[in-house]
Parts: sequence; C-alpha cells; structure tokens
Amino acid sequence: MKYALGIASVLALALAGCSQQNAPSDKIKKAATDIVKKVDGSAATPAPKLAEGSFAPQDDCTDVPGAEDFLKQLRAAVKARDTNMLVALAAPDVQLNFGGGTGTGQLRAELSKREWSLWDELDKLAALGCGVNKQGGITLPWFATQDLGLVDPVKSMMVVGEKVEIHAAEPNKAEGKGKVLEDISWDVVTLAEDLHPEDDYQKIVTRDGTTGFIATDYLRSLNDYRLVASSRDGKWSFTSLSAKRDPAP
Repeated sequence: MKYALGIASVLALALAGCSQQNAPSDKIKKAATDIVKKVDGSAATPAPKLAEGSFAPQDDCTDVPGAEDFLKQLRAAVKARDTNMLVALAAPDVQLNFGGGTGTGQLRAELSKREWSLWDELDKLAALGCGVNKQGGITLPWFATQDLGLVDPVKSMMVVGEKVEIHAAEPNKAEGKGKVLEDISWDVVTLAEDLHPEDDYQKIVTRDGTTGFIATDYLRSLNDYRLVASSRDGKWSFTSLSAKRDPAP
C-alpha cells in the first residue's frame, strides 16, 4: 500500500495541509523549512498541530533529554540510506517482528533487501510525528501514543492527510470521482470490508457513521510500522521497529 521529527530552531518534521494532489510527505517537506518554534526555557509547551484533524502529527519529544539529538541522527541516517549509521542507532537486542529474527544483524539484512524497502517505511514514519510513551521513551508515529478511543486495531485505519475526500461510490476512470460526501482530516476510520491494498480506493466508515470510499494512498493501518526508542545508561537507541503485518514479498 502506497501513500502517500525535533523542534529547536527549526521544526524539521512539520505538517502542512495535504490535498488530494499532494502526498502528505511532500507537504511536510515543504513546511519543514518554514516553521520555527520559540523555546522560552520555562515549562514544556506542546508543539502545535499544523493541520486539521484530531490526530494530525506533532512532535512532543523535544523536551525529553537526549531525544532531539537522537532523532536528528535517525533522520540523517534514513535520508542518506546509511546502513551503518542506522544500525549504530539500534539497540543490540532491537526487537524486530519481520524477517524471522531480532538484533542488529537481522536489521542489517532487512535493510539490504531489494524486493521491499524498509528504508521507505522509515521515511513514512519520519513524517508522522513523535510522541512520548508511557515508559518515558519515545514512539514514532505520534498517534501511536494517543488515546484513539475504542477502535479495532485490525480493521481501523488512520487517514493520513488533510481534507481527504470521501466518495459516495468508488471512483473510476470512466466516470470520474463522482459525488463527494464530505472530507476528513487526520482521523480514524474503519474498513467496511477487507483491505485490498492493490485497489485505489477502500470502503470505510467514519466515526460519525458516514460510509464511503477513500483513496488507499491516504490510509495507514494502526498496526503499521512503529519505532520505539529510549535511553539506556545515557545512550539513546531504538529498541523496537515492528509492524503487525508482513512486509511486501
């Protein structure tokens, strides 16, 4: 399925509104060079949400000692596709639930595979904000640390965009997009049927009961990849990179 962190002087992972023509990551990259947060050194102030929606990404991790430097290194490693740099940021016993193993050796092996790209998954995570977890560490994406309400983790999806159209019927090339019922921004929806990742649209039900079709590019499973990091003896590293789904074959 295709679709289409951290603030001191520059908000490096900001979010601007997403349109149907621009993937969320494209808008985030553009906004990242423009947004500045002022830090007054007093009480911690939550980072502002920069888009509509209950679960629009934000960065809550900048006030966690050491987390900001760790995130800068993580982003740099992902951007450069530098395996050695990324592996150095992983705990020796990093938990992986893909590829049949754990540890940095398995992580290195997965990063080198050509049939699917773990790097691409890390790119997506970097665009989804950072939250402080209950253990005092940090988690990407940000919404994974939030109370999403009563949701089915298997059938529920996050709408990863702003003003994403909900169509009355599944659009097709011959008839165009048809009637638009409403739009939705960064919120949880439920799949009305099984997920068909090869399809351009999925049938969903919103939290207020609207049933319609949303472009697959703007849906992300709540069970999709998440990264958890923490400090051990003063050194930050990510201790888990996992998803409750299989990687692409």
